[in-house]
Amino acid sequence: MEKHSSFAISNPHKVALDNIQKLGLWLGISGLLILALAAFNVHLEPKNIFVLVSIGLILIGTTTYARRTYLKQPPGIKNNHVWFKSLTNRSVLGWSVGIILTLFYVLLYWFPQFLGLGINDEPNSGLIVMFDSISMFFKGQPASQWFVYGTLYTLAILSLGIKFMYKYRHNQYQLIRTTVVIISQLFLAYLIPEILEGLNSEAPYFAKDIKNMWPLNYYFFESWHLDNMLNGGTLGMFYLVVGIFMFLIFTPIITYFVGKRWYCSWVCGCGGLAETAGDPFRHLSSKKLSAWKLERWLIHSVMVFIFIVTVVVLYGYFTGSGEFFGLSIYTYFSKPYGFLIGAMFSGVIGVGFYPMLGSRVWCRFGCPLAGYMGLIQRFKSRFRITTNGGQCISCGNCSTYCEQGIDVRSYAQKGENIVRASCVGCGICSAVCPRGVLKLENGPEKGRINPTDVLLGNDVDLMNLVNKK
Repeated sequence: MEKHSSFAISNPHKVALDNIQKLGLWLGISGLLILALAAFNVHLEPKNIFVLVSIGLILIGTTTYARRTYLKQPPGIKNNHVWFKSLTNRSVLGWSVGIILTLFYVLLYWFPQFLGLGINDEPNSGLIVMFDSISMFFKGQPASQWFVYGTLYTLAILSLGIKFMYKYRHNQYQLIRTTVVIISQLFLAYLIPEILEGLNSEAPYFAKDIKNMWPLNYYFFESWHLDNMLNGGTLGMFYLVVGIFMFLIFTPIITYFVGKRWYCSWVCGCGGLAETAGDPFRHLSSKKLSAWKLERWLIHSVMVFIFIVTVVVLYGYFTGSGEFFGLSIYTYFSKPYGFLIGAMFSGVIGVGFYPMLGSRVWCRFGCPLAGYMGLIQRFKSRFRITTNGGQCISCGNCSTYCEQGIDVRSYAQKGENIVRASCVGCGICSAVCPRGVLKLENGPEKGRINPTDVLLGNDVDLMNLVNKK
């Protein structure tokens, strides 16, 4: 009889997949294979049926795999072997997925014709033509690369959100939060905007994802977008007024009461993808002090950049000038921001680099809206994560799985409340803690920040007694 000696709490050996798990994986892979073949202009006919088959296989396969994987095990976070899997330890499979994602974003932003977008009135082909029937149903027009992207984006959040909910089924906060994330993406970011676009096809285009506000929506105040909203009738004026109200009044107020988590972890599309599709990669976020310093400089630099760009484009809009101090507004301000931040940072790096840098690269280092809310959360908010240092066993789970790179354990060891501008309130640190040390709370501002110098937990009387001695 072979004997294996190990001090590991979890099974240190790879557990083979059973037949139901394999079935789920093959169903999901089959759905992806249909889309992959379409990308090379190999289609299964009829396309309008097989695009639905593909979506259905991905949803059913993911759900089947998740149910079997997590329901056959006791409740609790299952992150076993993440540092030993090729996909999640920056090995061959992880790099391969990262390269494929990065290539997809490059083609999406700059070379959509290679995805099948018809140029100069030519019909769509490749991957994009697969979605023509869905686009025709919603908008009465062939699909664009952005419609395909929105559909796949929503599918990823929906399917992998279901997987996430099975994994974290023991945690009510995660179940409610993920449900809201899925609903926000499915309805606010996808169905409602597409339906409204179809009902107002004769009106000029403007962004209809009501939660995608400035400064995240960097083109909100550009002249073409303002004109289209102003010329868009009642609906256009509604989105203009609500868009200004959202970032100017609503966001500061709600961030004061509950922190930035209401947006970054509950309704934001970028955050929604990071929390669902990016969940297997959250441990890859850098916890180094140098990364924290880079984070603070970079995210606030992007904030300043978009503020300057917005002031300049508004100046050009109201003065009718295309230049600012002799510089072309489009060439030197709006275009560089759109290319460097709106495309390269948030898309190519922000998602394509999940398997290398973790799931919140964009949210942590670049998102100007996250930076804006982070300042409010840090200096004028009721939100904090409280810690019971006396119960901390220094396992490090909280720090390992913090996607924002916060060294949560260092706070827990000292019994300090966690009040950080970068914290998105996802609650995973609390969910993976085996001792219930961490708790997300909203309370009075007084005493919210409670720095300590000793590792004695929250017992103030005991700390005072030690200090007297």
